[in-house]
Amino acid sequence: MEKAKVYYTNLKTSFQENLPQKLERLIKTAGIENIDFKNKYAAIKIHFGEPGNLAYLRPNYAAVVVNVIKALGGKPFLTDCNTLYVGGRKNALDHLDAAYQNGFSPFSTGCHVIIADGLKGTDEALVPVDGGEYVKEAKIGQAIMDADVFITLNHFKGHEATGFGGALKNIGMGCGSRAGKMEMHSAGKPFVETERCIGCGRCIKICAHDAPTITDHKAAIDHDKCVGCGRCIGVCPADAVQAAGDESNDILNKKIAEYSKAVLVGRPNFHISLVIDVSPNCDCHSENDIPIVPDVGMFASFDPVALDMACADAVNKQPVIANSQLDRMPHVHGDHFCDSAPTTNWRVCIEHAEKIGIGTSKYELIEI
Repeated sequence: MEKAKVYYTNLKTSFQENLPQKLERLIKTAGIENIDFKNKYAAIKIHFGEPGNLAYLRPNYAAVVVNVIKALGGKPFLTDCNTLYVGGRKNALDHLDAAYQNGFSPFSTGCHVIIADGLKGTDEALVPVDGGEYVKEAKIGQAIMDADVFITLNHFKGHEATGFGGALKNIGMGCGSRAGKMEMHSAGKPFVETERCIGCGRCIKICAHDAPTITDHKAAIDHDKCVGCGRCIGVCPADAVQAAGDESNDILNKKIAEYSKAVLVGRPNFHISLVIDVSPNCDCHSENDIPIVPDVGMFASFDPVALDMACADAVNKQPVIANSQLDRMPHVHGDHFCDSAPTTNWRVCIEHAEKIGIGTSKYELIEI
């Protein structure tokens, strides 16, 4: 496979060009205008940031992408799926509140926010994964699959389970419904934290397999009957139903790659990554530690695998910021992400994505 083109620009500005203008020039040079957006619904997958986290991408960057797509005749919307864990984005109403709180509104970005998997994270499309080793049918937020064009705007940063979060993480994990996220994170099936359970019975009503039961006002799940769909997680008002969270990080990375394939196949897609505020952990945290390396720049490509590889290489060339999490860890791997989170190996996701035909890790870096 020939090298993919990855376009890059640094963060230096001038009196003639600010950062939003530079981002616009980057994505146009990278070829976003070659996509037919005319009267097409365009999903822009982004992370709105967990309330309390300040490392997420500013909405100003999203507005640039929105305006370019609208100028090309498209109908863009910003989107993400609900979270599996307890937090500020576990249902569509809280998720929208978080997005607005962090500045993502039609007034600031020029388009609407749609939570792709619906009110409780159960609005999903079942998408076959051709060649999937771990996932045969991915559970993807319905609104994302309804879009004609798929765009990602990624905050490239560290991650405690996958090494880093870039394009593939934003696509695969980010586009999974709550049941899809459970499938990626877990080898097992959901269980009930009995101290949280209020005995409301909603898990019983949603289950098609009679797996939950209630005894003495506390629910329990029969794993012999449970199929692991995760719908009980979505409907529980007390967050008592939890995913097992027992999958190995390597298999988690491979499942993310396979979910990414489900999202991307069959429609135009384009990907943008900003390597800024490179926090050691995901934007899903309600806090962010100081960056592990200095800001690098902005990248864009039609190939998300090459894009992630280029961003990872760029980060690994950077010096370590003093007193960061990375600075406090032993430097034994020769790799910033593996040193920062030693139980991870981010290359597994890249290699698996390449194996199943999403893209290539070989790239030509074109600086503008």
